[in-house]
Amino acid sequence: QVQLVESGGGLVQAGDSLRLSCAASRRTTYTMGWFRQAPGKEREFVATTSWSGANRYSDSVKGRFTISRDNAKNTIYLQMNSLKPEDTAVYYCAAGPGSYPNAYWGQGTQVTVSS
Repeated sequence: QVQLVESGGGLVQAGDSLRLSCAASRRTTYTMGWFRQAPGKEREFVATTSWSGANRYSDSVKGRFTISRDNAKNTIYLQMNSLKPEDTAVYYCAAGPGSYPNAYWGQGTQVTVSS
């Protein structure tokens, strides 16, 4: 079992930056990543990072968001730059084996971007 604890959400203005953190309860080589869900929409993929550092991004965030992983701290981050109102969502941390993490989920952290 892996517990995921998220932090860093908040209210920012369009164009601002924000960094989310997700700390895992134990060391893991699982792929980890971020998903988001806006009101009235389905949860969508944002970014993933493998234990070895291979990163993937959705087209909507590529070039603006950066995912990173600190294996010594069992923590991943999502650096979000040039935020847009359409980035407003609850952001969820996830972890699991393989290339698409879905075995464990965090509680979510709200990101709100005002215009």
